[in-house]
Amino acid sequence: MATTPPLSDRTLNRTLLERQLLLDHVEMGVTDAVAHLMGLQSQTPTSPYPGLWTRLSGFEFGELGAGLTERRLVRLVLMRSTVHLVTAADALRLRHWIGPMLERSFRSSQWAAGAAPADRDAVVDHARGLLREQPRTPAELRAAFADRFPDADPASLVNAVRSWVPLAQLPPRGVWGAGGQPVYGLLEDWLCEPLSAPDPEDLVRRYLAAYGPASPADMQKWSGLTGLREVFKRMDLPAYRTEDGRALYDLPGARLADADLPVPARFVADFDNLVLSHADRTRIVPETYRSRVMTVNGIVRGTILVDGFVAGTWRFDRAKGAAAVAVTHFVPLGAADRAALSADGMRLLAAADPGAAHDVTFTAG
Repeated sequence: MATTPPLSDRTLNRTLLERQLLLDHVEMGVTDAVAHLMGLQSQTPTSPYPGLWTRLSGFEFGELGAGLTERRLVRLVLMRSTVHLVTAADALRLRHWIGPMLERSFRSSQWAAGAAPADRDAVVDHARGLLREQPRTPAELRAAFADRFPDADPASLVNAVRSWVPLAQLPPRGVWGAGGQPVYGLLEDWLCEPLSAPDPEDLVRRYLAAYGPASPADMQKWSGLTGLREVFKRMDLPAYRTEDGRALYDLPGARLADADLPVPARFVADFDNLVLSHADRTRIVPETYRSRVMTVNGIVRGTILVDGFVAGTWRFDRAKGAAAVAVTHFVPLGAADRAALSADGMRLLAAADPGAAHDVTFTAG
């Protein structure tokens, strides 16, 4: 273990914000940003839009939609068994890497019993045949499975196939302003490329570049995978410790941000991996606010950062002809923070709802 002074929460906070592209709006292309972040959670299809908007200078919502329709970006089940938006190259690498975790997660899921009466290989073959004919909605897959496997629960089989077969959720799902049910296609057919096995050490390096300094337990929380301690162990990574004695690792030569760096108030998207990708999230979410941000039924609210730490939540409020960003702040807001959030909120509304009347509201909560 290194003999350097322990890393404070503020040092970890500023370093994480810098690596997450959240110290300032950066000049970076959409595909490059998605690759650097190793994806954005997209369980709610619209979440990546404010997630990229808050990070990138000049980001326009249409850029992300074009990336999906042009197959440079893909939405599929990946880390933590949740839908992520990733680059096409990462979709093929990460789906190969995550596959065993998805299989294990399904075996312990609420759907496993309903799928058990059907033979796994037969289900996979039937699903692949159906999806080679044409993309299918969940309802269409349920109907086909009910006919072919009458002893199994068709909804359970659809959920099984999401774990057993590499699937992409095809646009227009995920395109801003477009609705509709998910439509599944075979990932490798959609991208015209096979899955490729990544180097686990390269994935550790990429994780640290976006989330470090961090521990194997942190990367496990981000990915859902086990066995990462052995990968970290065989790499020559600089070691640090936190003020409470936890061991963290980083890339050789990686810079740590100044703990006293001023950080403007910012918006962070709902379900953003910023708040989900460490075993100890206190570098970004004070423990006293955690349950107000992450609900028992799995909702992760959009948050505001004040002095770099989560200090409230936000949401879009829409009515006919009007759209607002509604902020609930957990701490008193100074004039500068309120002004920064008001200005950013109006810019966000201009990007998200350009034809509506706009407002930013504040409520103490």
